Amino acid sequence: MSKFPAYRPKRLSLGPLETEILDILWQLGTTSATAIHNQILEDIDRDLTYSSVATVLRRLEKKGWIAKRRVGRAYHWEPLLSANNAKVLESHERLHQFLAASNPDIVAAFADTLDQDSLDQLEAITKRIQAARRARSNNQQGQEK
Repeated sequence: MSKFPAYRPKRLSLGPLETEILDILWQLGTTSATAIHNQILEDIDRDLTYSSVATVLRRLEKKGWIAKRRVGRAYHWEPLLSANNAKVLESHERLHQFLAASNPDIVAAFADTLDQDSLDQLEAITKRIQAARRARSNNQQGQEK
């Protein structure tokens, strides 16, 4: 089970090019804007300037997704959270959006359309929620004593 990340970027929303560049950073690890630009240009159908890559990197830094550090005369960029932690945050955000837009009757109406794997996943989630509630309740009772 993935733990909820301790770090959260300032802004979660990413555009398509921001997502692509972040994926490249996760693939390559800490690297330069030139290496990212070259990776994008490996697709011969792509026409993207170096300055566009640099602009997107600064935007990702401002949003809190990446950080830069000086290596010699260049900056190297590194993600501030892993791809897995980003998925956890994205899933958390989507769940909150779903729950905010739905009521229990609407959500329950989907149950009839789910396959067995989806039902098994929901059952596993239900068990984890119940365990978390018990742990929270036990913790509160322990603090009251």
